[in-house]
Amino acid sequence: MNQTCTWCQHGRTFLRDVAQGMFLITHSGLAMVGLTSLALVLALWLNPHWLHSAEGAVFSWLRDRQVLLSWLPQDTTERATALRLQDLPKPQVAVAEWLARKYKVAPEPVAALVAESYALSKKTKLAPHFILAVMAIESNFHPYVQSQAGAQGLMQVVTEIHAKRYEAYGGRLAAFDPIANVRVGVAVLADAIKMRNGSVEEGLKFYLGGYALTEDGGYVAKVLAEQAQLDAVAAGQKPALP
Repeated sequence: MNQTCTWCQHGRTFLRDVAQGMFLITHSGLAMVGLTSLALVLALWLNPHWLHSAEGAVFSWLRDRQVLLSWLPQDTTERATALRLQDLPKPQVAVAEWLARKYKVAPEPVAALVAESYALSKKTKLAPHFILAVMAIESNFHPYVQSQAGAQGLMQVVTEIHAKRYEAYGGRLAAFDPIANVRVGVAVLADAIKMRNGSVEEGLKFYLGGYALTEDGGYVAKVLAEQAQLDAVAAGQKPALP
């Protein structure tokens, strides 16, 4: 009986020592965390440049992983909107060069739009040359065009109607950012085609004027003709420029 009590006493002593040790370790660890945090806060407070750099790094990490995208919109000022032609596949180079000559714009920004159209094509199932053809007819590849109805940018998206779509890119002024405008415009166009049971022609008409449109003024024919020319250019042909 006494031997059993002795073992019980030793067990209680052991458990008490372990608990005290864990408390000391935890307390010391928390104290170190607290001191480290305090030192970090003081360092950032004394050096605002470090704080700005740290914030930028955190925001960039969150944006890259698309975390809280609506609260941390894409910083379009840090993204290049031009590409070297040699970075594109040959068919895309031919298309970019042809468009640059036809619309009298620099080839490097057009190259970026060509590459973006091919990337969007994979996501939306819209042909890349179809996307580029809409851009061509809508704006002649001039990103700052605005219509009397308030349609803006390369794809002539009515920003007032589709302002919500621009939130992920920083707000309404992103309508004049070429890549943001194309992405929003393609999303609107893809939705229009879906609403018209997959008809490209009817979707284009809806994209042009919505439910109120009665006559497209040859718009659909122009877009499809432009697409056909781009298909020919990518295949190695050289359609005559106007």
